[in-house]
Amino acid sequence: MRGEASRISDRVSRDELAPKLRSTGKDAWRIGNELFTITNVLDHTVQLERALTDPSRPVDDKIGVLKELIGAQAHPMTLEIMSDLVGRKWSRAAHIANAVEDFGVDAMMYYADAAGVTLRVSVELAELHSALLNLPVLRSKLNDDSVPAKARIDLLNAVLGKTEFNEVTLRLAEHAVCNPRNRRYLETIQWLINKFSRHMGESMITVTTASPLNIDQIKRLTDVYSAKLDHPVHINSVVDPTVLGGMRIQVGDEVTDNTVVAQLQQLHRTVKAKA
Repeated sequence: MRGEASRISDRVSRDELAPKLRSTGKDAWRIGNELFTITNVLDHTVQLERALTDPSRPVDDKIGVLKELIGAQAHPMTLEIMSDLVGRKWSRAAHIANAVEDFGVDAMMYYADAAGVTLRVSVELAELHSALLNLPVLRSKLNDDSVPAKARIDLLNAVLGKTEFNEVTLRLAEHAVCNPRNRRYLETIQWLINKFSRHMGESMITVTTASPLNIDQIKRLTDVYSAKLDHPVHINSVVDPTVLGGMRIQVGDEVTDNTVVAQLQQLHRTVKAKA
């Protein structure tokens, strides 16, 4: 959980620099990759995090440390983002890495916009989430940060096989494997799905069913919930054979569970209460 100072610093910095980052177009791919690399370095170097967030240290001094860290080869926008962040207040030193990662994801979304693949990436992330949902052993291996990052990336690539995911989807999936950041793998993918949904100005409706929804079902659900919420929605279709039948629909924190499993559980509770 981020403290108030960290939340404000992250939000204000991203709001102020968003137009500049968006205007970099396809350069945002390079910027996003640089920011993901910096996130990883910060996560593994506590002393550096403290040096960059120490309120008693002059900002110019921190920027000097930054230039030594990222060198002259970094994109100017990367340096501008990092310089802005080190000039802000943080509740905890570790929170600056969260902000850098947020900027990295933003950069990838702006690159996807420039390449015209934003919706495709959102859908592919949902497909990846659905594919891994019933593979707990595999997820455990992807979550295990005691295993070298390269081995986890190789495992992810083996799972994806010849899946023709967009390069943004693959990079985000790889980032989630390389640097778990104390999150479960599926949790990170869901977080990314939600960020893309908000970026597109839509609400994410997660629908869990025993078999894939067809196009007509997705369209009907989209129409119903767009009308109900009075703004566009994106249907995140999750396939989970264990639900047997019916649908589990989640809108934000609100869950409507009409699956066969949920009905059987309710029946069991009712019988038990009457016994």
